[in-house]
Amino acid sequence: MSKIERRRRSPSGPKTKASAAQSGKLRVEQRLVSALKPNPRNARVHSEKQKHQIARSIVEFGFNNPVLIDGNNQIIAGHGRVEAAKLLGIEMIPTIRIEHLSEDQIRAYVIADNRLALNAGWDPEILAIEFQNLAVLDLPFDLEITGFDTAEIDLLIDESAEMHDDDLDEVPPVEAEPVTRRGDVWHVGEHKLFCADARTPSSYFELMGKERARVVFADPPYNVPIVGHVGGLGSIRPREFAMACGEMSEAQFTQFLTTTFLNVAGVSLNGAIHFICMDWRHIGETLAAAKMVYSEFKNLCVWNKDNGGMGSFYRSKHELVFVFKVGTAP
Repeated sequence: MSKIERRRRSPSGPKTKASAAQSGKLRVEQRLVSALKPNPRNARVHSEKQKHQIARSIVEFGFNNPVLIDGNNQIIAGHGRVEAAKLLGIEMIPTIRIEHLSEDQIRAYVIADNRLALNAGWDPEILAIEFQNLAVLDLPFDLEITGFDTAEIDLLIDESAEMHDDDLDEVPPVEAEPVTRRGDVWHVGEHKLFCADARTPSSYFELMGKERARVVFADPPYNVPIVGHVGGLGSIRPREFAMACGEMSEAQFTQFLTTTFLNVAGVSLNGAIHFICMDWRHIGETLAAAKMVYSEFKNLCVWNKDNGGMGSFYRSKHELVFVFKVGTAP
């Protein structure tokens, strides 16, 4: 029989006292904060940030969780609340005196009280719904009073929105070899898909005719080799691009981007907005090329993806989207 089993089976005084205490005889009593003694064996630490968070919670909701103390006014549980009360200048706080536990049981309970709460998890969907409902209300307090930072709350809400799959995201399997060749125009409902060289101005006029674009969303090659940078670990093995897949110098790639930017700007309305995807390695070339074409660098957006891509130092879970404006019209 192990020591733990013997302790569970052996009757003791504290166990009898526990039965009496659990019958509802615990009393909440107001005591001076200055009379309470911190437990030197308390292993739980509270940062200054957390103390202020607890203080803000007390101001908003009241002191609703009594501090547990022993017969000598030493704190068993509630050190953070006591420190918060000191910050707020509160002199009297509610306490519960615990007298039915032995000294050894109290030492174990101090650890259990702090640890058991950490073992609990969250249902992210329910939590996100609660924050969504609270966020639309005209609350007299900041939601950070819950202990969650604003960034954490935003992330919870964003991830909850991404949990719901869209059937339109399912791409049907391709059952035949690709048959598209340069010069082919595909009519997809009211849309056109043209297989051509983006460096050639005539390609755009053949696709657009007399129409002009209000918005352009472009994803030029990043002058980075596909192999070793994009996929490659699963069954899908993307092919290399026809060009700009690592073979160009900085000057050559800047000229490549300048040419394509000029072409799309040439078939765009005055005031059109262009969204240009690019990786972090070629921010410089993108901005240098854009200065030759666009009237304004409107913003830099970040596409937050579900999973990180390949990499060693940092695995990029994002893609940069540069936002430029053509001309001066609204």
